[in-house]
Amino acid sequence: MREANLTLIQTFFIVARDGSYSAAARKLGMSYQSAANHVRRLEQVLEERLVLSEQGAKTVMLTPRGRSLYKLLLPELDTVLARLERTLDKERPVLRIGLPQAIFYYLLPPILTRFRELFPQVEILAYERDTALPEMIKDGSLDLCITERYFGDPNVPQHLVCSYRPALVFPTAWGAAPAPGAIREWAKGRPFVTYEPGQLLRNLAIDYLRPDGSEMEITISTSGSSSVKRCVETGLGYAVIPAWCMDGTESTVTAIGLPELPEIPIYFGEASFLARNPYVVALRRLCVGFTSAMG
Repeated sequence: MREANLTLIQTFFIVARDGSYSAAARKLGMSYQSAANHVRRLEQVLEERLVLSEQGAKTVMLTPRGRSLYKLLLPELDTVLARLERTLDKERPVLRIGLPQAIFYYLLPPILTRFRELFPQVEILAYERDTALPEMIKDGSLDLCITERYFGDPNVPQHLVCSYRPALVFPTAWGAAPAPGAIREWAKGRPFVTYEPGQLLRNLAIDYLRPDGSEMEITISTSGSSSVKRCVETGLGYAVIPAWCMDGTESTVTAIGLPELPEIPIYFGEASFLARNPYVVALRRLCVGFTSAMG
């Protein structure tokens, strides 16, 4: 395989994926015969047949070795090719990051400032979302992600870079903060602002505030910490949010720690073939402990 160049491998991969030389030729902008010749040259390097085709047939069949090679390439090559295409379009290095809006808003700017000092030529594209991140990395739409979610996917290796504590926040106009042992009693009957169903911090907060499983008065559910905090600032209710959302300058919101709740991890993940990319490695190292200066 070391003697086989990327062009031959790419052509074989698209022939195997799309099922014909003609489809691959259209995709790659070459002739039918050139696509077939690329596959034959790869077969010569490997000294094995990969593709079977009958004269006049519109589709091809893979040999057992061809199927094995295609499955070996499948988790990575689509992503690699998609990333190369976007990089060539830009004609400059690009890192595409998927992460929740709040992490980008509150935590990432100082990290990106340091990263830009090291690599001013690299363009950062941030996709502010917290769902479908592993799928977007595997289909080539993203290069890396920063998230509280752990995927357990070998094609998207993740690294624990930091963790944080949640905080209880409420409008300052509500008066004094509840005593540590009286938070659940204090919360009864008060309007609760939280995240959309299924989000980790929502589940932790509800389990803590209502350990008996009783119903809570949820006033508003929204997707991000910035929106939750904004609702609290305008007096719509109380919430449990990451402590790093509070910078100490707030005058309308009071925050207290919740040591009873576990620390919540934040993971840095990337496409597996980018694990040693110098830009990815540098950004990953800059993210280690990046919540320690916040909250």
